[in-house]
Amino acid sequence: MRILGIDPGSRFTGYGIIEVQGDSSICVVHGVIKTGDGEFPERLGIIFSGIRKLIEDYHPGQAAVESVFVSRNPNSALKLGQARGAAICAVVEQGLTVSEYSPRSVKQAIVGRGSADKEQVKHMISMLLHVKEALAEDAADALAVALCHHHTQQTVQRMRVLRGGDSINDA
Repeated sequence: MRILGIDPGSRFTGYGIIEVQGDSSICVVHGVIKTGDGEFPERLGIIFSGIRKLIEDYHPGQAAVESVFVSRNPNSALKLGQARGAAICAVVEQGLTVSEYSPRSVKQAIVGRGSADKEQVKHMISMLLHVKEALAEDAADALAVALCHHHTQQTVQRMRVLRGGDSINDA
């Protein structure tokens, strides 16, 4: 199974696709969609098209996106939300469901601390996914979102198994 992780941004949208095989995960592709300095609607179109092309080329079965964090600048928060919307629309248009994770929960899942810095996340992603080449921060964050989704899905699956074998549910 392949999982697409997205770290949205109005100028730089990170992406990463991991492949999960049993208990191991590998990085399939990672990078950054750079939207340039054009008009904002055109930049949103670049994000939409870029995510759609990734899905067409690599065929992930699931997608996960980082949720919007609270920003001091309302204008920046609005633009981030719109970039997120463009990415989510591309995913949904391609028939995938989208799971959302807060930055804090992603860091917790990858580093073990919700307050981890970007360098710690980048280091752990390189270690966990055996990525040898340098990772852009946005791409590392996107891979972290994908891996967080995988870990969360594993936990949910284990809980279902435990609940199924629980005698309280049988009563």
